[in-house]
Amino acid sequence: MDEEYDVIVLGTGLKECILSGLLSVDGLKVLHMDRNDYYGGESTSLNLIQLWKKFRGSDKPPAHLGSSRDYNVDMIPKFMMANGILVRVLIHTDVTKYLSFKAVDGSYVFNKGKIHKVPATDMEALKSPLMGLFEKRRARKFFIYVQNYVENDPRTHDGLDLTRVTTKALIEKYGLDDNTIDFIGHALALHRDDRYLSRPALDTVKRMQLYAQSLARFQGGSPYIYPLYGLGELPQGFARLSAVYGGTYMLNKPECKVEFDEEGKACGVTSDGETARCKKVVCDPSYLPNKVKKVGKVARAIAIMSHPIPNTDESHSVQVILPQKQLGRKSDMYLFCCSYSHNVAPRGKFIAFVSTEAETDHPEMELKPGIDLLGPVDELFFDTYDRFEPVNEPSLDQCFISTSYDATTHFESTVMDVLSLYTQITGKTVDLSVDLSAASAAEE
Repeated sequence: MDEEYDVIVLGTGLKECILSGLLSVDGLKVLHMDRNDYYGGESTSLNLIQLWKKFRGSDKPPAHLGSSRDYNVDMIPKFMMANGILVRVLIHTDVTKYLSFKAVDGSYVFNKGKIHKVPATDMEALKSPLMGLFEKRRARKFFIYVQNYVENDPRTHDGLDLTRVTTKALIEKYGLDDNTIDFIGHALALHRDDRYLSRPALDTVKRMQLYAQSLARFQGGSPYIYPLYGLGELPQGFARLSAVYGGTYMLNKPECKVEFDEEGKACGVTSDGETARCKKVVCDPSYLPNKVKKVGKVARAIAIMSHPIPNTDESHSVQVILPQKQLGRKSDMYLFCCSYSHNVAPRGKFIAFVSTEAETDHPEMELKPGIDLLGPVDELFFDTYDRFEPVNEPSLDQCFISTSYDATTHFESTVMDVLSLYTQITGKTVDLSVDLSAASAAEE
């Protein structure tokens, strides 16, 4: 290979595929390689036979589960906020034309041992069984403040500078109790732990507004959407996009070894005895293990079921957030359920995931509170993986490494990592002021 590329991307995980798409659209010459013979890296989708091979070591799933190819089980399942950043990136890059989305039925929160629908507006707050009568009134006032808040219109600020006032101080002004704060912070604003309480309130208010706007978008029971046939469609959509803009894809490339010049800068990648030259390398942590550090571990259970998650109004697709405090933990737990209505399983079958940041060496015990909410399961698998973060200095070595996927079952943190890498690589920011109506979701 005598060509020189602007960027070589290693790994076809979701983050890497979005980046190669964005960089190709920008006119950079991109070569994208993966040691696997399939797209998706860690975030791939498996059919039933592949699932059995991975977790049971055999390729003979029981016949009663139906046809293997009717299953698309995402290894890192995440819903997208309908008005969220990932959808804006999809529209900005026009990848929406390769994908079909469908709204997700329900968004729930676990509180005092029960599953409740997440109230997202002042009207829903009044109806929610999560709160008593007086608390509902206080919550309603807070929701109205958030709904009316406009960042550059001081008349809506009620004299508060939310870039300075902490979230805790803002919430205290409305006299809300701990339970209410719990579902607002974790199920609406989607914070992963309670550190947000001591940070400026603007971020939380914006997150709540995004949730409410996304909810209003499809008038469904949740603010989330999900691709038909699962997330495995996303990396392939970005791969097509990259190809349209002249990007080159190579799967099944063994031992992709990053080469460095005498200054320690990445200058190429060698595979099969051939070296492709480049100016920059983008990759997931597995390709440069000596430039990352382990920062945690995700524990996950995957269940195949013949019914929806109980107490979620028969929802065929749903996210349930279990805030850390409700479980006496340091981090939240997430339930994700999808089914034949999103074409990820045969008719009558449901795929559920329980995931969390592991805090002990007994993940199966840790996941129990979530698994207990699933009801009877046909099959249950356990999985753990380490989370890594880069420790290199990209300006010195020209290596841009993504962080591992966290335990959340929504995309907000994942896409922030992608945008920050994009800015480090190009010095630009992605223009996300797009017409959101360009992405539609199928109705039932």
